[in-house]
Amino acid sequence: MSFRINHNISSINTQRQLERVNRASSKTLEHLSSGMKINQAADGPAALVISENMRAQISGLNQAIENSENGISMVQTAEGALAEVNRLLIDVRQLAVHASNDGVNDEKMLAADQAEIKHALATIDRISTISQFATKRLLNGSRGANGVTNGEGLQFVDASPTTNTSPVEGYSVRIDQVATKSSVAGQTALTQEMMDAGETFTVSEGGKTVSYTTTAGESVTSNLNEFEVRINEAGLNVDLLRNDDGTIGLRHKEFGSEHEFSVASTTAGVLSKVGDVTDAAARGVDVRGSINGEEAAGRGQVLTGKDNAPNVAGLAIRYTGDKATEEGQIAGTVSVFQNSLIFQIGANEGQTTAVSIRNMAPRALAQGVKTESGFGSLSEIDVTSFQGAQDAIELIDTAIQQTSDERGKLGAFQKNTLQSNLNNLRNASENLTAAESVIRDSDMAAEMSDFTRNQIMMQTSTAMLAQANQRQQTVLTLLAG
Repeated sequence: MSFRINHNISSINTQRQLERVNRASSKTLEHLSSGMKINQAADGPAALVISENMRAQISGLNQAIENSENGISMVQTAEGALAEVNRLLIDVRQLAVHASNDGVNDEKMLAADQAEIKHALATIDRISTISQFATKRLLNGSRGANGVTNGEGLQFVDASPTTNTSPVEGYSVRIDQVATKSSVAGQTALTQEMMDAGETFTVSEGGKTVSYTTTAGESVTSNLNEFEVRINEAGLNVDLLRNDDGTIGLRHKEFGSEHEFSVASTTAGVLSKVGDVTDAAARGVDVRGSINGEEAAGRGQVLTGKDNAPNVAGLAIRYTGDKATEEGQIAGTVSVFQNSLIFQIGANEGQTTAVSIRNMAPRALAQGVKTESGFGSLSEIDVTSFQGAQDAIELIDTAIQQTSDERGKLGAFQKNTLQSNLNNLRNASENLTAAESVIRDSDMAAEMSDFTRNQIMMQTSTAMLAQANQRQQTVLTLLAG
């Protein structure tokens, strides 16, 4: 055993141990007081990087949740306004049906119906103008993809949020085949003898069937009038055609291949080819053509850009002309202006969705419906004549369908996009917060256990330091001897 007095190695060692315990105790106090085990980068560099990225993601998720909730509120505001438009249109239809009761109505009653219709349409126009969320107008067409066509027979119908704004010259439109209606053309002329013998006409369409047997003694015209009334009362979507040569025909009111009906007649050639045998009407065809050089999907008179078509996906136009485009020519152009409502529904770049809302003003509803009265839109209907009232019902039905479709689209967007996404965001935020907590938060029980151990170690180290300092005094016994 050697004795030295210049360096007290035992004391130095004890001081080092005491310093280590003191640092550990200080770190434990920091963890306990902050509730976090990573308070600075040195506490865990890799864990800090991971947790900061998680914090950014959590913050984005929470904001996306708020965005989705605000989006739902906006959609509900628009849908509420559309519900009132629907109610008003139903009232207008009731008035048009009343005006069609030509056998009872007089001029004053028709004028009163027309006046009430005008007031209802003015209200719809006002709703479309003033409906807004904060300062954003919702139903005036400014929050959708709007379009303008240039060309005879071309009409803009709709565009999806995926449709791109067109160049200045617009997108070219080519028509390769015009749409037609399902029809039956009789070959045998009707005679009074057929009427007196009891000719039976049968028409089936859309799950409804009308069978009419002529009344003996009544003229051909009177019997056809009654047959036409029966068709209209049953709600068949079919028109009766009367030809100058005495033959008759039936034609579906809607264009396209998906609309069909069947007919039968007692006499061969009047409607069916063989007497008392049901024949299917010749199917109509859908319009066929291209938009911006890309083949478009045809349905009735409407051409729609396919989902995989660059720029024009979801762009729909109607062609009401009766001639296809000649070789090397185009039917016209359509210019599109994209201003759909875009919602940031995710925490990262590109996680957006969009919805467009059409113009709900009467002048923008029921466009392109061919009627004998020549009404161009819902805003032009006039029920002061029988034909006008009949045509008004057709336009109002179209407007009701358009409004209902818009409500359905918004409802589906709210339920299947915003609400579903909101549920997923809340779940993701909860799970990511839990993951970040594992990395950053202190385990208070473990930290308290470490703190208690460190306190004991500090007390022990302090006592041992005193003992180490006392050991050097033994050297004095050598000097005293």
